Formats: sequence, C-alpha cells, structure tokens
Amino acid sequence: MIRRIRVIILLAAFVAYGFQSEAKVKLPALFADNMVLQQQTKVAVWGWSSPKTEVLVSGSWSKENVSVKSDKDGNWKVMLQTPTAGGPYDLTISDEETITIKNVMIGEVWICAGQSNMEMPMKGYPGQPVIGSNMDILKSDNSQIRVITVPRNSQTVPQDNFDAKWKVADPAAIRNFSATGYHFGKLLNEMLDVPIGLIEVSYGGSCIQAWMSSESAVPFEDNKVPAPGDSIPVVNRTPTVLFNGMLNPVIGYGIKGAIWYQGETNYQEPEAYVDLFPKMVEEWRSLWNVGEFPFYYAQIAPFDYAVFKPNKPKANSAYLREAQLKAMDKIPNCGMAVLMDIGEEFSIHPMHKKEGGERLALWALGQTYGIRDFSYKSPAFNAIEVKGSQLIVSFNNASNGLTTFGKELTGFEIAGEDKVFYPASTFLRSKSVIVSSPRVEKPVAVRYAFKDFIVGPLFGTDGLPVSSFRSDDW
Repeated sequence: MIRRIRVIILLAAFVAYGFQSEAKVKLPALFADNMVLQQQTKVAVWGWSSPKTEVLVSGSWSKENVSVKSDKDGNWKVMLQTPTAGGPYDLTISDEETITIKNVMIGEVWICAGQSNMEMPMKGYPGQPVIGSNMDILKSDNSQIRVITVPRNSQTVPQDNFDAKWKVADPAAIRNFSATGYHFGKLLNEMLDVPIGLIEVSYGGSCIQAWMSSESAVPFEDNKVPAPGDSIPVVNRTPTVLFNGMLNPVIGYGIKGAIWYQGETNYQEPEAYVDLFPKMVEEWRSLWNVGEFPFYYAQIAPFDYAVFKPNKPKANSAYLREAQLKAMDKIPNCGMAVLMDIGEEFSIHPMHKKEGGERLALWALGQTYGIRDFSYKSPAFNAIEVKGSQLIVSFNNASNGLTTFGKELTGFEIAGEDKVFYPASTFLRSKSVIVSSPRVEKPVAVRYAFKDFIVGPLFGTDGLPVSSFRSDDW
C-alpha cells in the first residue's frame, strides 16, 4: 500500500513537472542575447506559452510592462515601444517563469536577402576570394554590429522558427557572414553611429519564386508550387519553399528595411522578372505591415552566362539587368546599386563585395537617413536626340558630369531603321555622350554595355557606374 502511494505521488510530481515545463515561456531564435531591436517604434515580440496564460514583457529602458494572454494554442504577441538608439539593455519575458534576454541593443535593423552573391561570406568561397577580406575580418571587432544568419531550409509549409544565434561582430562571426551585408552594415554604423542589426536570409542559386508565398509565386521552368507534404524537386528553385522555410520565421520582426542581391538564377526570364520582383517586394511589405519600408537591391554584375546554356536566345544577362533597371519605376521607396564595373567573365561571384555593400549603404544613407551633399544614385539614361548622323545621349543623376577616369569610352552601339547595331565612336561631354558610326547614316537607337559580360567604363564623377541600357525595345 505504501509503495502504491509512493508511485502515485511520483506520477503526480511527474505530471506537475511536465505541466510546468509546458507552461514555461518559449521564444523564437530572433529573441535572444545580443539581439538588436529597431529604434523609436513599436516592435513585435512574440513566442509561445501554455494556453490562456498571461505573459508580461518589459525592457530595461522603460518602466512599462506590456501584458497579453496567450491564445488557445499558446501563441502570444505584444507590441513594445523602443527608445532612441542605445544599450545594452535587458528584455524580460515572463509567464509562470521568467526569461531575461541580455545585451540587447536598440538601433537599426536590416534584412539581407537573396542568393549566392548575398550569401557569399567574408572569407569567400573555396577558390573564390573576397578582395580585402582578411584585413576586414581582422578589424571586425565591433560591439555595435550584431548579425544572425537564418540557416538554409526548404519547406512546403510555413515554419515559425529556426536554429541560429545573434552574434556580436568579431572575426569568428564576420568571416562566415554575408560580405555584402557586412559592408552595408559597417558603413551604416560608421556614418550613423548607432547599433546595427543584420539578419541574413539567403540561399545560393535560388530563384525569386522561391522567396514568394503560395499566393504570389508562379512556376519556375518545370517546378510547380508544391502542396504541403509534397517532395521538393529542387530545394532552392521550387516556388514558395524558401519563403516557407527561411523568410516566414522572420516576418514581423522590427526592421528598418531590406537589401536584396538576386537575379542570376532568373537571367533567362527577364520579361517575367519585371513583374515578379515588384510583386515580391509588395508582398513582403504587406506581410510586415509597417508601410513601404526601404528596399535596396544590387543589379546583377556582368558575367558570361552563355557558359550555362549557350543556345538560349535570352542568355544575355543584360536583359535581366534591364528588368532590374525598370523595377526602379515600379517599386516605391527603392534604389539599385549598379555593379557594371566589378563583374568577372568567368566567375558569377564577383570578388569585389565591398563596392556592392557600400553602394547599397549609400542609398540607405541618402534616401532613408537623409544625409545630404553626397551622391548615392548612379547616372541613368534619360533620352536620345538625333543630330544628323549623330545621337546625343543624355543622363539623369549626373549633376557633376560623367567620366571614364581616363580610360577609353567603349561599349556604345547604334542602329538605324534596319535594327542592325554597330560599334559607335564616342565623344564624352560633361553630362552627355555623342555617338556615331560611319555605317549608320540615320541612327535611331543606342545601346550601352548591353552584353552578357562587359566592363562598363562610364561613371559619374562621384565614382558610381552607369547601368547598361538600350533606347530600343527590339
């Protein structure tokens, strides 16, 4: 009898312990030591507890306690007001037990998303270096910069968490973090003097459709939108699977904006990309529900894409670069970093990552943070004027003129009504280019650097390169 009573007591204790374990508040990976919260706004903090349990959330920067009752499934979310940039602080979340998140900074938070050129770490890929990375890694100790990388994860249903940790910038953390993302964040930190949080969400070789939800994505080549539980034919090129596995757990976290480096995998469908890219940005903004947050992106760099599928008529990546250029007119509050000067003929991963990251940061500093008296927009093709056998090509965003920094101005072609293009002779004026060819008596169209691989020699005097472009639509 005594033994039976002991067993009952032990079972009761076990059940009680199990209930307490279930009751303990749980948090997503985003809410952990070393995290960064977006400053001067109401940020979402969420997690799980036992059903119908009161949860209290407070930050050490304020005496405010925000309470909420978890729903029938144990889900809860609160909106917490953040102060101006600073820290470190503590963030406390409690139900029947308490979790204290330490070393929390308040500052500027950005998503760093895309495919392999965003994913490429500071240390580089095997046999593919990042210029200057060794010294940059060595000097990367900075308690004001925090990074977290969402692991690769391809799923047919939306996920709500991932396994990763926030890291304070130091050589061990930064050598494995996105080079483009790091250089972006480093310049922001230097110029704004506030903490910077960078959330990397990237997967090499991914198509844009993989980063869109089932409501927005369209098939890519032969890959259809999978139903829940379906097999995934190509883990990085199946519509919706990276949205489900990697982006969904991040949606709703307080951010300032996003940077994007993708398009290489979609180079053969430029017509679709013109619509897909703005649609994806619109969807992300809708899901975050914080308005038209800044979205800055890198135009893909020139590369010999013909090595992949040499007989495809649209293998020329200039068409995809053009699609990205057109997106500037379709996406509010966006900006494009032009990379015409850093492409490599035989490597799809340019080794000059600092230029891309910093050019994205220039957009943020100028357009988002309002810093003045410097340039952040590349000169852009405006119009052509016919003058006999010559075309005068004018540009926007070239207030201080154009230059080749002493190099020969090449890459221009002109055509007449026969639609046959010939290399053009050029004369560079302060803010325009005069082009002509003895083989074209009556020119009607011009193209610049409209090749798969080419090094674009034309810049604004501020050092920002001109994108490839064409005046025709042939």
